[in-house]
Amino acid sequence: MIKKLSTILAVIIALPFIVALFVQSDYAVEREVIVERPKAEVFNYIKYLKNQDNYSKWAMLDPNMKKSFQGVDGTAGFISAWDSDNEEVGKGEQEIIRLTEGERIDFELRFLSPFESTSPAYMITKEATKASTKVSWGFRGKMAYPMNLMFLFMDFEQIIGEDLQTGLDKLKVVLEK
Repeated sequence: MIKKLSTILAVIIALPFIVALFVQSDYAVEREVIVERPKAEVFNYIKYLKNQDNYSKWAMLDPNMKKSFQGVDGTAGFISAWDSDNEEVGKGEQEIIRLTEGERIDFELRFLSPFESTSPAYMITKEATKASTKVSWGFRGKMAYPMNLMFLFMDFEQIIGEDLQTGLDKLKVVLEK
């Protein structure tokens, strides 16, 4: 009887770890908005990480977070760091990795707490018309085994996508004033 219970208990404990072997570990999210401003104007605003304070949902979650900066904003190598007691914000930094003037900005997000991870992100501007710009904001992430099991219970693409869309909608309001 004890042997059967031990076997059943071992299977119950092992099952989530086995299932996690077959669950995706990567996700990618992209959202977009049309801003009624010329592409050059939009790009020249979003290339500065400090401006994210005016539209990023994450930046607005804790207006009292500590911030520090290294380098020249709007150029590759610029780092914007944050530290917050709010668990939704945590501690981390964002670095401009590559900038294709007028077109695209690639970032690296390094989250330090409440969890550690490094994720690439980007913003792309494309001319929709002479007077309007399509802005795409994308983010990729990875959930290591066995934490990737959370993908079965939470839709990270939807959660992060909603946050990106909130930021893009706010960006539209800020730039169209």
